[in-house]
Amino acid sequence: MADWSAEQYLKFEDERTRPSRDLLAQIPISDPYQIVDIGCGPGNSTELLVRRWPNATVIGIDTSAEMLRQARERLPKQTFIETNVAHWVPPDGTDLLFGNAIFQWVPGHLKQLQRLLAKLPQGGVLAVQLPDSLNEPAHILMREVAQQGPWAKQLSEKARARDELPTAGGYYDALSPLCTQIEIWHTIYNHVLDDAASVVEWVKGTGLRPFLEMLETAERKDYLVEYTARVVAAYQPQADGKVLFRFPRIFIVAVK
Repeated sequence: MADWSAEQYLKFEDERTRPSRDLLAQIPISDPYQIVDIGCGPGNSTELLVRRWPNATVIGIDTSAEMLRQARERLPKQTFIETNVAHWVPPDGTDLLFGNAIFQWVPGHLKQLQRLLAKLPQGGVLAVQLPDSLNEPAHILMREVAQQGPWAKQLSEKARARDELPTAGGYYDALSPLCTQIEIWHTIYNHVLDDAASVVEWVKGTGLRPFLEMLETAERKDYLVEYTARVVAAYQPQADGKVLFRFPRIFIVAVK
C-alpha cells in the first residue's frame, strides 16, 4: 500500500487536532519524564504534548515515512521513530503513552492496549482516542459503493467494515484490572465543513484510503464520482450552505 499523505491529512488540521486537545486536557499527570506519541502522524498531536510538558522527553512513533518526514520538519528537536506499535515496547522511563486515532488501525488493539498499560510504571498513564464512526453515512457509503460497483470482487475484503470497536464496558473490563483509575467517554463532534465534497476530502486522508489504494487510476476516479454523489445526497447543507460532519469518538484515560 502506498504511504499516507500528510498533505491530505492536514487539509483539516484544526478539526483533526481537536480530539487531541480534548484528550490532553483530561490527563492527570503533572510532570511526566518521558512521553511517547503513538501514531504521531505529521506531528500535530506531538506538538501539543511538547507545549504542555516542555521539560519532558517526547518521542513520536509511526509506520509512515511520509508522516514522520512532516513531523520532523515541524518539530526538528524531537525524536521520531518509524515502527509498528504492535511490535513495539515502551522504553524504560516512559510514563505517558498518548495515542490519538491510531488504535482502530491496529489488529487486536484491545490486547495491545492491555500490553502497553501493563508496561507502564505505577502512576503512568495510557491516554487514547479512537474514531467510532463506522456507522456514520460517510463510512457506510464507502462500503456500499465498494460492494456494488464493477470493483466489488476486488474490494470485497475492504467492503467489510473494520472491526467494530468494543463498547465502553468492553474497554473497562479489559483495562480496569490493570489500573487504579480509568475514565471512558464519548464525544460527538459536528465539524462545520464548506460542503459535502469536503467530507470526501476528509475521508480520503483516512478511512477511504484503503479502498482507493486498491484501484487503478480510472477505477479510482469512477469510484470517487459515485461515492461523492452519494455523500452529497446524505449530507444536506444547512441554511448557510455549510455541512455538519458528525463524528463520534471514544476516549480512554487509564492510570496504572
